[in-house]
Amino acid sequence: MSDNAAEECEADDGRPGRRLALDVHATVRAMILSGELAPGTPLLQAALARSLKVSRTPMREAFRLLQEEGLIENKPDQRAVVRAIDPGEVDAVYTSRVMLESVAVSISVRVATPELVERLAKSLAQMRQYATEEDIDRWQQAHREFHQLTTEGAPMLLDTLAGLSDRAERFLRLAKLGHPQATGRWDTDHEVLVEAFRTRDHDLAVATIAQHLARTAFTAMADIAPRLDAVATRAALNLVLADR
Repeated sequence: MSDNAAEECEADDGRPGRRLALDVHATVRAMILSGELAPGTPLLQAALARSLKVSRTPMREAFRLLQEEGLIENKPDQRAVVRAIDPGEVDAVYTSRVMLESVAVSISVRVATPELVERLAKSLAQMRQYATEEDIDRWQQAHREFHQLTTEGAPMLLDTLAGLSDRAERFLRLAKLGHPQATGRWDTDHEVLVEAFRTRDHDLAVATIAQHLARTAFTAMADIAPRLDAVATRAALNLVLADR
């Protein structure tokens, strides 16, 4: 049996290869987002594979996905490390989110149904429950689902928005952990969005989502680089609000 074939057999624990790689990716990703694997931490595929009881085949695929998300990077000596948070990336990601998510919300709110509003309200209730329980992982998942619901009327943008949301999760967690008081402001924004969708108030929905996303960027930047301003995000916000 070849080394590759042996490795594939070793990786097979009953889950299909792709499913196993995604599970490994989710596990390592959670370790990075939680801070268990801090910025600059070297990531050794063999050691991680042993600790997670998988072969290096799914681990390689997981590393590829993590690199695409900007969570890890390869050094010149080919070692992978947890990537430090770049203020410029925060600004770039949230500039894109402010612009594209505002467009998606603009489209979605015009065709909002009572069923969608009910799902938004349920998602908001879940966020509040998890915030009370201080369960940041489940809160973050409910938060992501809420934003997906507000943009589902723009299917042509969903893949792009999902990629931006992936990259933003680390910044969102940083903002939430570093500034617990921000959760109250975010909760108010989410409540306003539910009501805007209920009444199909286009201008209110677009202004709220743009301000909500920009505030998250500003909060994260206050921790990462307090002397820098999220210039591009602020410009994007002003562009969106200028049309209101």
